[in-house]
Amino acid sequence: MRHAPLKWQPAFSLIEPQINAEGVHIYPFEHDFPVDVRFLTFAEEAQIRTNRHDYFELLYLHSGEVVYQVQDRYHRMSPGDLFVMGSLAMHRMSEFPRGKVKAAVLYFLPELIRGNDTNGMDIEYLMPFLVQHGSFPHVVKAATGIPAQLFELMRRAAAELPISTNRARLSAQTYLKMMLVLLLNHYSEFRGTEDIYLKKERNLQRLRPVFEHIDHHYAWPITVQDVASKVHMSKSSFMRFFKQVTGQSFVTYLNQFRVSRAQILLKTTDKSIAEVSQEVGFCDQSYFGLLFRRLTGLTPREYKYRLEENQRLSA
Repeated sequence: MRHAPLKWQPAFSLIEPQINAEGVHIYPFEHDFPVDVRFLTFAEEAQIRTNRHDYFELLYLHSGEVVYQVQDRYHRMSPGDLFVMGSLAMHRMSEFPRGKVKAAVLYFLPELIRGNDTNGMDIEYLMPFLVQHGSFPHVVKAATGIPAQLFELMRRAAAELPISTNRARLSAQTYLKMMLVLLLNHYSEFRGTEDIYLKKERNLQRLRPVFEHIDHHYAWPITVQDVASKVHMSKSSFMRFFKQVTGQSFVTYLNQFRVSRAQILLKTTDKSIAEVSQEVGFCDQSYFGLLFRRLTGLTPREYKYRLEENQRLSA
């Protein structure tokens, strides 16, 4: 089957502005058919911060290499591999061994499958996403042959989007179910119930006051004690619980949030680096620069210069 050329777009510009303080990526699905396929480029200098989401995700690595962090575990991916991600677990691309990568991603809300479930069978399609415990193998290697089959189905589904006819809806939904059957067979040994999913959901709900506090107060000093009191926990208990739920320390999470806000300000405003530093909660500009470089691979000045160069070249 011949396909139209892939249309690549930068992932950071699409995804980062859609991630809220809770670390949740809110994707703008079509209301009546919550599925989308995108062809995205990812780069170390434009890293997307750690996030989770309500949708389920499949990512096919088209080119390059990347290390995915899921909670406190790391998964190396090579071209042709597939990444399988449910909701609730915090994750991000943490390393780019060979620079920029290209990936095809498919997002869908589980309600699209569950919504048709009248006999309890359709939930079986979702099992690989619902039983993702700590040792779950998120990467399906290219050698299995499964990622290539899913990539072909992703391209077919993409050709039907956005949905405009009943035939397109039926086709896209059929392609999605074909993908899910392939995954269900691959992960047949990982059986379970929704208990794992529900426990993770309860833990994240408990942290919601913390995420709301970050969203409203990140420009001011925030201590671990401040946020621990929001969830009625001791400082030490909170630090353990936060790391268990998100896979990161609270300080790391907060710094990533602030730097991501700084990246957006540097890209969308003419504010100076000093102004941006203050606006995202760093009183010490030197520390801001050090942390920014640690998380993005560039100093704020280098980052701003690269943005200006990219704009000049694309003009």
